[in-house]
Amino acid sequence: MLRAVLLALSALLWLPAAAVAQDLQSLLQTYRAEIEKPARKSVVEVLDALVASGLPGVPLFLERWQDKGVYLRASDGLFYYAAPEGEGYSLSAIGDGTPAGTAAASDLTELRPNGGVRKEISGALVEFQLSDPDISRRQAAIDAIARSGSADQLEPLRASIPGEPDPVLRATKERLADILAARFAATAEGRVAAIGNLADDLSVDVRAVLNQILATTTAVAPALPEGANIARELTPGSGALPADAAYARLVAAGLAPPVVGRDAIKAALAAHIEGGRVGDVAVGDLDTDAARLAVYAALAEAGVVPPTLTPEGQAAALAAHVFYEEYVEPDPVITDAARGALRAIETRVGAYQVADITLDALSLASIYFLAAIGLAITFGVMGVINMAHGEFIMMGAYTGYVVQQFVPDYTLSIILALPAAFAVTFAAGVAMERLVIRHLYHRPLETLLATFGISIGLQQLAKNVFGTQARPLTSPAWLDGALSFNDVVSISHIRIAIFVLALLFLGLILFILKRTRIGLEVRAVTQNPGMAASVGINPDRINMLTFGLGSGIAGIAGVAIGLYAKVTSEMGADYIVQSFMTVVVGGVGNVWGTLAGAALIGFLQKLIEWGNPSNTLAAQTYMILFIILFIQFRPKGIVALKGRAAGD
Repeated sequence: MLRAVLLALSALLWLPAAAVAQDLQSLLQTYRAEIEKPARKSVVEVLDALVASGLPGVPLFLERWQDKGVYLRASDGLFYYAAPEGEGYSLSAIGDGTPAGTAAASDLTELRPNGGVRKEISGALVEFQLSDPDISRRQAAIDAIARSGSADQLEPLRASIPGEPDPVLRATKERLADILAARFAATAEGRVAAIGNLADDLSVDVRAVLNQILATTTAVAPALPEGANIARELTPGSGALPADAAYARLVAAGLAPPVVGRDAIKAALAAHIEGGRVGDVAVGDLDTDAARLAVYAALAEAGVVPPTLTPEGQAAALAAHVFYEEYVEPDPVITDAARGALRAIETRVGAYQVADITLDALSLASIYFLAAIGLAITFGVMGVINMAHGEFIMMGAYTGYVVQQFVPDYTLSIILALPAAFAVTFAAGVAMERLVIRHLYHRPLETLLATFGISIGLQQLAKNVFGTQARPLTSPAWLDGALSFNDVVSISHIRIAIFVLALLFLGLILFILKRTRIGLEVRAVTQNPGMAASVGINPDRINMLTFGLGSGIAGIAGVAIGLYAKVTSEMGADYIVQSFMTVVVGGVGNVWGTLAGAALIGFLQKLIEWGNPSNTLAAQTYMILFIILFIQFRPKGIVALKGRAAGD
């Protein structure tokens, strides 16, 4: 604290102090013995004198001393900075670092402060760095205080705030000053005021400080001690304090004898058998626990064996004592303020955690929507269970990877990859429909098996072309990082981009289905293919285009998903199950149903993961069980479709 006061005064009186103080070399000579062989206690006096001097060379000296860069020359007894040069050392003056000639290694003694001394030097150096002209040094000092703050750093930190020119660093200093004041301010009023300033801060370090203030110790006594800051009383036998643990505390405190176990009682009685009796009781009568305990108690009263208590005696001993938790902080005003601030922070953290989970669920729902919308269109219009839908997602991701090999600009490459992925997977979907699917209409089992076989073939083809290792699909630099609202709520820029992309596709698909001729024909074939054919619509052509459209959308989804997930030949398998669940729950062939299904699946998965964060497999299992129950009550999904798909 003395050093802190001295530093604060020197900061205010820097120029006058520098003008009247002796030079740094002379000051060091005054404390030569302590500097040559410093100890952690004796070095404090040296550091206080250096801080009080206000000399401009002090910060540099502390840095060099801490890094073992200060030497003592035997020939003149002066201190120097030295660096190896040839067979000797080049010297620099302590005061201003100017060249001071050379010296032989035999003429120099390196000062080697131990770890404790270096820690003290570091503390003094941090105080100087708080007002250093270099902002990086000031930031480093703030970081050092944040890692291991102490009471003597509070006043220097406060003294540096008025002259801090950087507004961000100034706010950081003010916040850190409140954190230190909450623990180390000289008065209770100062600590309570600092705690109040922290009540709106949701950061982990603030919560850690408040929890330190609210730290407790457990104790037991015949009665609550007067004047103690009691956190709460504990009831023996409750969940917080089982009866066995409570009695163990009595024994540890010397307030009750230890419990002698059943086997120990038997062994003690056996050791005192004389003439077929233990005391006045025949061995044959010691056939119950109560009888053995009574004889053991008689032996204990005689001082032959260690004493113990009966269960009734243990209960009486517990009832005769008070078990409690006592705050380490003795002032109840401070702990009340800390408890209120922590309660307010935890309430806000809980609300923000709900918001964070909601954002994560929306992000996940947008991914599932992109992955499932193509499947919903093909399944709803054609009634085809396409097990190769995930491989179209994989093909789209690999298309984005290939584009990036030729277009190094990541922003431009992503813009080009989206239509390229659509074109590639659209063509692949049309080829698959023309060559395979069209021959298997109204044969769902054969269609499922055929598309499953195609999915395996496409996976193997991808392995042959791209290998088994994951390939990078690099996002542009402007998608790096995350949008952070506070220490609790944040969402990555990539997920925001995927959410926006999902909204754009929702609007585009609705426009195509509602405002274009092809959309009108698709809806007509979906609701009644026979009637559509009778008015001149070719259902076969519509099926082909619809399957290609659904496959193309899956390719675009692959590019989006590949920006944050690994791009491998098996990546489609990670989304095929969720895609089918989304379609079934939402309602086949309906855009709004797919959107509702994706939202339900996304929110449900995040809710289950929040309840059981350590087991993602359990989350998937519970989600599938929920969906099975859901379709029992609503087999047509959230948004039921009229027409052929509904009838099927």
